[in-house]
Amino acid sequence: MRWVAWTFTSIVMAVLVISPAIAQDESDSGTDKVLDIQKVVSDGGIEAWLVEDHSVPIIAMNFSFKDAGAAQNNAEQQGLARMLSNTLDEGAGELDSQAFQKELTDLSISLGFSSGRDDFGGSVKTLTKHSTRAFELLTLALTQPRFDPEPVERMRKANQSRIRSSLTNPDWIAARFMNDVAYAGHPYAMNSGGTLSSLEAITPDDLRAYHKAMIGKNNLVVSVAGDIKADALKTLLDDVFGALPDVTIPETPDIALQNAGSVTVFEKDIPQTIIEIVQPGIDRLDPDYQTAQVMNYVLGSSGFGSRLTEEIREKRGLTYGIHTYFYDLDHVETLAISTSTKNENVSEMLPLIRAEFDKLKTTPITDDELTDAKAYLIGSLPLSLTSTDKIAGLLQSIQVTGLPIDYLEKREEALEAVTADDVHKLAQKLLNPEAFVTVLVGQPEGIADDATIRKEIPNVE
Repeated sequence: MRWVAWTFTSIVMAVLVISPAIAQDESDSGTDKVLDIQKVVSDGGIEAWLVEDHSVPIIAMNFSFKDAGAAQNNAEQQGLARMLSNTLDEGAGELDSQAFQKELTDLSISLGFSSGRDDFGGSVKTLTKHSTRAFELLTLALTQPRFDPEPVERMRKANQSRIRSSLTNPDWIAARFMNDVAYAGHPYAMNSGGTLSSLEAITPDDLRAYHKAMIGKNNLVVSVAGDIKADALKTLLDDVFGALPDVTIPETPDIALQNAGSVTVFEKDIPQTIIEIVQPGIDRLDPDYQTAQVMNYVLGSSGFGSRLTEEIREKRGLTYGIHTYFYDLDHVETLAISTSTKNENVSEMLPLIRAEFDKLKTTPITDDELTDAKAYLIGSLPLSLTSTDKIAGLLQSIQVTGLPIDYLEKREEALEAVTADDVHKLAQKLLNPEAFVTVLVGQPEGIADDATIRKEIPNVE
């Protein structure tokens, strides 16, 4: 099994590689485009977004099955979607696990699956000369998975070992508690990676049933980049995905952030306390989302230069790093803060974080802060598009979120239009320290008496 990451979150700085796929000057239309994206629809009605790039003989495809992720797993089957992602490429059709993986290795094909909380998906990256076999193997994995006992058991043991190892990781523990507290009563509160007992109970028949129920043509989203033309992609889409059934997936409810204002402590004998905080965020489709990105850059997402870093690390030396980010799920949005500090400094640090949130609500950002934020957010995107798989991943992120095909151009326009007053008004509306959900893992000193002390890590056993 090859694990392939397909969750597409932050865009990071990278070495700039100019590719024919990145259109810097669209002389025909008179407008600049970040990417020349084509919408391709097969004869069977399967839609994909495509960025052609024939400069290198590589094709990358990303695909998602909407709403087929871990939120569909009940408490007794936590980890089922993860196990499906682990085992789909462990044998298919006439090929057992060893034969299937040997072909991938021999032909330098990267093929794998992964499960998020909302969606299930996968990716393929292949040399053009091996693309026919690469997509034949993908078709087999999607339509004729074997779920033989040996690889299922091997992946079960690997996941159980991962959980046991994670029990020593304070960051993992903090994340486990945050899900349990902030999303209490919702499927998001469960352990998407499974528990020791739920993984033990998952059978090949469970995997077959979940595959049949969740992997469908009608919840499919596809993105492709690289050395393939639109006409060839039309045929490929029907060849790979055309035999999939339509599926009916249970609806996952929306949830408001739970336990606002709470502090949860898990005591662990370590010299520093891990601090995780979330508050309500902003919907990815909200018209003010790009304003929120500018606000977040100034507040904490930019690292050095951000207000939180300047105040808490540079002026006071209380942490090595503090970072804020938006975490967008289909049914809840949050603004999160991650940091750590010496146990004896926790009671000093938490009010400082709240104070910076309040300061941004009362004090408009400066012209320099606005200029720096917009320059980074606009300029970093092209710098990240250095390979076909990164381009396919970006397309997939846009599609899965429900954004339009011209989103990248609209994004730049929206960022350019943001003013300091826009940020100030949004900060007043969005930032809310009173709604903080706080999780502390360590031996924090001076914590309020109303903090909840937890003794057991949830959804592990």
